[in-house]
Amino acid sequence: MMALDTVSDASYPERFNFGADVVDHIARTADGPALIWANADGEEARFTYSDISCLSARLASSLSCAGIGKGDRIIVMLPRIPEWQIAMVACLKIGAVAIPCIEMLTAKDIAYRVEAAQAKGVIARAGHTDKFDAVTDCLPVRCVVGTAEGWASFAGLIDVGDPGFEPVAVDAEDPVILYFTSGSTGQPKGVLHAARGLYMWRHSAIEWLDLTPGDVMWCTADTGWSKAGTSILFGPWSCAATTFMYDGPFDPVDRLRLIAKHGVTVYCAAGTELLRVLDEDIAQFDLSRLRRTVSSGEALLPVVVDRWHRTTGHSVAEAYGQTESLMSLGYVPGLAYRSGSVGRALAHNRMAIIDDQGRILAAGAEGDIAIAAPNPQLMLGYWQAPDRTEQCYIDGPDGRWFVTGDRGRVDDDGYFFHMGRHDDVINSSGYRIGPAEVEEVLRTHPAVDDVAVVGAPDPARGEIVMAWIVPKKGYEPSDALVRELQDTVKTITAPYKYPRAIRFVDDLPRTPTGKIRRNILRERAVAEQR
Repeated sequence: MMALDTVSDASYPERFNFGADVVDHIARTADGPALIWANADGEEARFTYSDISCLSARLASSLSCAGIGKGDRIIVMLPRIPEWQIAMVACLKIGAVAIPCIEMLTAKDIAYRVEAAQAKGVIARAGHTDKFDAVTDCLPVRCVVGTAEGWASFAGLIDVGDPGFEPVAVDAEDPVILYFTSGSTGQPKGVLHAARGLYMWRHSAIEWLDLTPGDVMWCTADTGWSKAGTSILFGPWSCAATTFMYDGPFDPVDRLRLIAKHGVTVYCAAGTELLRVLDEDIAQFDLSRLRRTVSSGEALLPVVVDRWHRTTGHSVAEAYGQTESLMSLGYVPGLAYRSGSVGRALAHNRMAIIDDQGRILAAGAEGDIAIAAPNPQLMLGYWQAPDRTEQCYIDGPDGRWFVTGDRGRVDDDGYFFHMGRHDDVINSSGYRIGPAEVEEVLRTHPAVDDVAVVGAPDPARGEIVMAWIVPKKGYEPSDALVRELQDTVKTITAPYKYPRAIRFVDDLPRTPTGKIRRNILRERAVAEQR
């Protein structure tokens, strides 16, 4: 049998309010730079911990006066701007449950989240408020960055707020953040985390990110993803480090220019992004302060690790995690790289490869990647879905396990190797896309009689969305129809989910019970690449 126990203190306080116990504490005891922000227009802004402490207190005061209280859910749909951090910390100070969302969401996506979470408030940017028109009656508290009729001004709420607002007491088991993440079936599921999770995620910031005061951390993840929470907000600030955030389109040259200009010391990016950056003339940029590069969210090609090491002098430290647990495997400083491995168990995580009976498998055997439970960094559960939550756990002869849904193996030295998903979730440039969501939208088009969506291999994005469509009688496959179908997806749901490849077929492979055999379609997609 092979399991790896790490030695670390897995305890956590009975109460923990990130806004009070981290942001306010650092502001009082060791004030320093918390955030450096820049955008594509050349604008820049800098905030100390005391700035964030004061601004978040003012906003928390106003939101509280408006009716947002402990346990209330509030949508935070903001891009990579300082207002995002301020809003998130303000929600935490109130004890409200923040729901981070990306701006690419459509009105349909938003309505589902608002209704599913029974949200009471929203903070969004002007230009996106119309997406909330259908659910305005459900959201008595509406705050806008900018101006919009019927919405309270973000800046105005800060101006009138009380800088002496006293953060509420938050117990370790109290819910504080809710992420919606794609699954293989149905609508996105809500992943609810407790205050203890925010406290425990600091371990990966210390171990994997290797952050200390004085570091400047740049994670390029979008603000709606859990990775942003841990590597833009909770991780760096738990270590009193500085976060750098850039609001602008991806450009590999800009990445290098900004790393050099702002003295970034720790850089976190998806493997596909690093591959694009490596194609540039890195030598012309001063990256002397960059000492650590990390990556997660998608498989990291060994060639990227090798080229990055030869170019910068240090390897890319990969990590493995998911929205339900955040980082549980990874490379800590000094751990030798092993090709194809996502590293070893991080602090306070007991990891193993198990079979479907919860038995630990021997080194080299393929099975389910599992986390020993209880584990304080694991989610409270799926939002209002106790049965679905319980299905993630299995009791075996070696204890209780949280089954991640990923397949893998472990070697004799405790290095884990990720072998793929159990389900059909598509991972494209770090974005998790549920095939059922895309299929549901495509079925709304009059030309679609039947449809199946799978992930197809792609050298630039890891995977792309590929749709296999049986057209209705009277509709002929054409480039124009492909564009129509793609535009339908872009219009109804988040644009990044649209099928970049569409194949028209006479029928779809199914099991005797009628289920689509996605594995056959994936094999066909792979065969196209040969």
